[in-house]
Amino acid sequence: MKRLCVFAGSSAGNDPLFIERTKALGEMLGKKDIELVYGGAKSGLMGVIADQVLESGGKVTGIMPSRLFEKEIVHQGITEMIEVKSMHERKAKMSELSDGFIALPGGFGTFEELFETVSWAQIGIHTKPLGLYNIAEYYTPLVQLIEHAIKAGFAPKDNRRLFIDKDDPAALLKEMESRT
Repeated sequence: MKRLCVFAGSSAGNDPLFIERTKALGEMLGKKDIELVYGGAKSGLMGVIADQVLESGGKVTGIMPSRLFEKEIVHQGITEMIEVKSMHERKAKMSELSDGFIALPGGFGTFEELFETVSWAQIGIHTKPLGLYNIAEYYTPLVQLIEHAIKAGFAPKDNRRLFIDKDDPAALLKEMESRT
């Protein structure tokens, strides 16, 4: 994998572990020379991952819709910033540039990006690995909900393989690399 798209919150959350473990992932990406593709903001976990990749010698590409340049704090220190017209273009560009995806803890925007990416995999738009970085069991309720949907007959059993959930960045990257 040469480039990974990371979906992350524009907030850092209220558990210091979110920042600590995000930095660990960012350091690994930088040292493994895996370029970060992300939303382009300086705030929250988005900024933490970008800063750590840069500090670890890696490259960072941000993709941000024009309208968000006014609302979000644009990261000025990244390697490349790509401006697009809409959120739809943002997600399409992130997917085009990336060899895989990782979801860090985040809110509705992160969930939306995550579920669209899973939906695209389900219908065959891409076959790239998708990881849930399950810091402090943040994604455990979501994994349980997905397993409930499978048990209730609303999602095929095979769809569980569409994502990898790990709480360790090295294990997550290793599993993702094995699926490329």
